[in-house]
Amino acid sequence: MAGREKEKPLDPKVEFVRKVARETGVSEEQVQALVSLLGYDLSSVMREARILKRAYEHPRH
Repeated sequence: MAGREKEKPLDPKVEFVRKVARETGVSEEQVQALVSLLGYDLSSVMREARILKRAYEHPRH
């Protein structure tokens, strides 16, 4: 392993945000806002992220 930088261990909270953003198509900032309201409950955050995504794709006038 000479010459290789040590890789930092992955932060589970950062990975949670990235996973939800990647799977739902919302931004990481939006996921962070949802987490601040809902906590790190994957089902709840995924549900709300999908709702948020649909709202932006099909805005009501």
